[in-house]
Amino acid sequence: MRVMLITNPYATFTTAEGRDALANTLDSRFSVDVERTTHRGHAGELGAMAVREGYDAVVVHGGDGSVNEVANGILGAPDADTPDSASLPALGVVPGGSANVFARALGVSRDPLAATAQLMTLLDSGARRPISLGHTLNRWFLFNAGMGMDAIVVRRMEELRHKGRRATAGRYLRTTVGSFFRPSVTPPSFTVEVPDHEPVEGVRFGFVSNTGPWTYLGTRAIRTNPGTDFEHGLGIFAATSVSVPRNIVLGSKLLRGVEPTAKHVFRDDDVEWVRFRSDKPADVQMDGDYLGEYTSLDFGHRRHVLDVVAPPLGS
Repeated sequence: MRVMLITNPYATFTTAEGRDALANTLDSRFSVDVERTTHRGHAGELGAMAVREGYDAVVVHGGDGSVNEVANGILGAPDADTPDSASLPALGVVPGGSANVFARALGVSRDPLAATAQLMTLLDSGARRPISLGHTLNRWFLFNAGMGMDAIVVRRMEELRHKGRRATAGRYLRTTVGSFFRPSVTPPSFTVEVPDHEPVEGVRFGFVSNTGPWTYLGTRAIRTNPGTDFEHGLGIFAATSVSVPRNIVLGSKLLRGVEPTAKHVFRDDDVEWVRFRSDKPADVQMDGDYLGEYTSLDFGHRRHVLDVVAPPLGS
């Protein structure tokens, strides 16, 4: 089996020793070529190269941003013809970022050593399973994209990281709470449309999910759309208020794993498409990566478009 190992030396929780150990472990059993990313977008270029050169699998050791880039490189743009997933390299992940949401949603261990052992067993057996992905702005997303307050939080976290601060769970929590309490943070409202439902007006923040959970607070899974998974349609979670009291109650439900219902929340866990429309530019994020400001987003999804090297469903 021919494997491309893509490592991100700038990922939050990777080390030179860990990257070398992973490469040596994989190389003991497979034909492995190691590629280190050097610039933004490089992981996507390497994913596309893996397709052209006929690799059987691509393993990413890095965070969710690197994995997103590789998946987009393997698949190409959503508006182009996508080959059958079985003809493309399968995607495996060894966590190396701060959140590692995609890996955890697939059932991959948070511990890189345990994840490597899982991966070796799965690669040995030739195991691969297809998953569905969402897309918007002619890019695929693995687990989540959003407009409004959550994207503001992502933007503020990126600003902190550029100042040398680590993206820890505690810092995410403080940044999220601080954004809701900060009077100067006022995301513009927008409209959400989904099939067979009247438009939801006055939305202040909204998530479109490809799986649940799509985020974690440390070890705790946050399930805004408990019925959304890689086998069905998209989940939509839209809130029409940024009121602190109302969202504290909602947040406590999410932390306790209680059904996330509230009068100011519209939710559906399985839709074919979602449309966001805003009169003013609003912050947008995809898979935890800040994309800038947009006034409109159209979300779709495609079934079983990418094969992954991951534990079987229900394991």
